[in-house]
Amino acid sequence: MIHPSLRKKQRVLFILLLALISVTALISLGLGAAGLSYDRLIPVFLGEGTFKEEFVLFSIRLPRLIITILAGMALALSGAILQGITRNDLADPGIIGINSGAGVAIAAFFLFIPIEPGSFVYMIPLVAFLGALLTACFIYIFAYSKNTGLQPVNLVLVGIGFSSALSGAMIVLISSAEREKVDFIVQWLAGNIWGADWPFIWALLPWLVTLIPFTLYKASRLNLLGLNESVAIGVGVAIEKERIILLLTAIALAASAVSVTGGISFIGLMAPHIAKALVGPRNQLFIPLAILIGGWLLLFADTIGRNLVEPNGIPAGIMVALIGAPYFLYLLLKKI
Repeated sequence: MIHPSLRKKQRVLFILLLALISVTALISLGLGAAGLSYDRLIPVFLGEGTFKEEFVLFSIRLPRLIITILAGMALALSGAILQGITRNDLADPGIIGINSGAGVAIAAFFLFIPIEPGSFVYMIPLVAFLGALLTACFIYIFAYSKNTGLQPVNLVLVGIGFSSALSGAMIVLISSAEREKVDFIVQWLAGNIWGADWPFIWALLPWLVTLIPFTLYKASRLNLLGLNESVAIGVGVAIEKERIILLLTAIALAASAVSVTGGISFIGLMAPHIAKALVGPRNQLFIPLAILIGGWLLLFADTIGRNLVEPNGIPAGIMVALIGAPYFLYLLLKKI
């Protein structure tokens, strides 16, 4: 039973985070090299802008903003699931190799498989999912022990090893590719928001619309998986089955996000931790907040990064890493 005061606190924080995202989004829409000032935003939204203003807002800034928020939400939720099923606060789809698996699959697909531009947008999340799924299967096989089953610590350690190996595989792919295609892969590796167009939103949105409610439905199972295994088994949880289902959910969320934003790490690490610090470790309470925090973190990083250095800015992945890497070290030192 969740105390009513915690529920009330969660609702208040949820509204405040929505307001924070809205304010940051408004600031983001008004910033950029192209001429679109803040006092023109509302007239342009109402259809009273010039062709240039409408193009800048509806074809460049708004789709990028929506993609960034959605991807941040997906990465945050993926991280929350991974931390729950591994019982490890350092788990993150970027750290344990899932993002790297998706990246290698995208790179190989982009380099070697010819496909029509219209189909490319919708194929990329599926290709990323298959690459991440294959990587997760190998991680699971190598982390599994006949005597002790799947140990969460082993899963994380093996995942970090696979992440390093896949980074090497990506370098091999780059070395054999054409210059134009290498530029795309390098942007992906840096975490550049490259899929900033409306078709990419329609490609990403169904994954979140399906998997966010499913994860919230499974929140009580995540709570039980965070307990001692004997306790979870005692209350009737099929541990291996639930772990696999939730692991697939985390993989799908991470793969769909990085397919349009590139290799972004640490969102899935930081957002759940911040949410837990606000309302506690119950998944029903902190997951909705973590989703919003993840969306805001990536939006904030992208807004700062693209306006910090002219003309191309700093990729959002690098901005997030500048914050996330010290945070990861802080958490690591706390656990030692």
